[in-house]
Amino acid sequence: MAPWLQVLWLLGLLPGAAPAPPGRAAGAQAWEPASPELLGPARFALEMYNRGRAAGMRAVLGAVRGRVRRAGRGSLYSLKVTLEEPPCNDPTVCQLPVSKKTLLCSFEVLDELGKHMLLRRDCGPVDTKITGAGIPKDAGIAQIRLHSGSALISLFQPYPDDRSETFSSVLPLLNKDPLTQDFSVKMASIFKDFVTTYNRTYETKEEARWRMSIFASNMVRAQKIQALDRGTAQYGVTKFSDLTEEEFRTIYLNPLLKEQPGMKMRRAKSVDDPAPPEWDWRSKGAVTEVKDQGMCGSCWAFSVTGNVEGQWFLKRGALLSLSEQELLDCDKVDKACLGGLPSNAYSAIKTLGGLETEDDYSYHGHLQTCNFSAEKAKVYINDSVELGQNEQKLAAWLAKKGPISVAINAFGMQFYRHGISHPLRPLCSPWLIDHAVLLVGYGNRSTVPFWAIKNSWGTDWGEEGYYYLYRGSGACGVNTMASSAVVN
Repeated sequence: MAPWLQVLWLLGLLPGAAPAPPGRAAGAQAWEPASPELLGPARFALEMYNRGRAAGMRAVLGAVRGRVRRAGRGSLYSLKVTLEEPPCNDPTVCQLPVSKKTLLCSFEVLDELGKHMLLRRDCGPVDTKITGAGIPKDAGIAQIRLHSGSALISLFQPYPDDRSETFSSVLPLLNKDPLTQDFSVKMASIFKDFVTTYNRTYETKEEARWRMSIFASNMVRAQKIQALDRGTAQYGVTKFSDLTEEEFRTIYLNPLLKEQPGMKMRRAKSVDDPAPPEWDWRSKGAVTEVKDQGMCGSCWAFSVTGNVEGQWFLKRGALLSLSEQELLDCDKVDKACLGGLPSNAYSAIKTLGGLETEDDYSYHGHLQTCNFSAEKAKVYINDSVELGQNEQKLAAWLAKKGPISVAINAFGMQFYRHGISHPLRPLCSPWLIDHAVLLVGYGNRSTVPFWAIKNSWGTDWGEEGYYYLYRGSGACGVNTMASSAVVN
């Protein structure tokens, strides 16, 4: 057993070895007939595996098993699959004849509204002979199952108050051999704290091992982001630290922002008054509590409702928490949890005739049948406008007109904890925006200028749900897609 896996075992993170059922060899798990639901994702994964291979060199599907994790209209399939690769006897391809080979593969396939995406592929030869009855216990498979279910592990132990200090204590170790016992003990301890804090549950030791390896890699990534940041931000352990970069982007971000132009909006008239030195709409009652979009790429809806909430407050004097779910269900141009554009959302609000409140049309985080009632609409908009890219003028407009819907490149946000983020421009390109948020204010901390940004990942992320980004250099494209509703 690997040293760090031994540490996890000693720390109690992994379950004890379950006794083998009668008639089954110890250390083997039986293959059960594949559920028909798993075959579609497995065939898609096979297609991706074979992409670019010549006809005679393509693998064929063997045994399949796995788990499915539901998130609204989406499903995340974690599959263990055997593939049979044909023998290689072509001297132009193989130096030596190679016999037929059996591979054991771990695949993760996301199915969202019928669209498949391969998130993970990990294949290796099976050294131990596999029969229809069993497979080596330690062959290696990660099964995602973070919600309720049988035989789940849940840890409940105190978490250190100063998590950044815990993270800092491991940084000197990250340049050492990750197989050393010192590294293993420290990393396993931090991972266990993470599991406790964010109530993670893993079904098997193979899954825990894989998530631990992702966590360790993410710690290294966070350290690199930290080293390259020019602001005051601190990066480290967050509730997203056991997700791969691809998982995080697929589930929580919005690729449509950089791909589609959206509805055309008229240009807003600029504000002539100079921007005050600082401004914060939170202290003036124009901003609702931080919300949580959940496992759904619906940031576009939260950015727009936040803007409309502010506009309505400034014109009508009432702060109402408005329904994002109405936009997911009833905006037929955007794609619900697969992403959308603020410009389309404004148009949908006008077409529908307004927005209901959160209380009347609550958020579920997945696409449902449109249930909008014009009689229940509490807020309407007359128009929408796009703003220019000059950040000084954006600040002036914000101070006079209210919070602004913007889109940014979310580079580093998976590990953001607090402080003012200022990534290098090549790492946070303004051409690769993928997350919609809400500008609610601006100011300076010491001498560092910032935008105060309301995010939609809950209050257990960032600075109680807020993100602070360097102001004045177009950091991460914050000035490239600014817009607002208009309430007369």
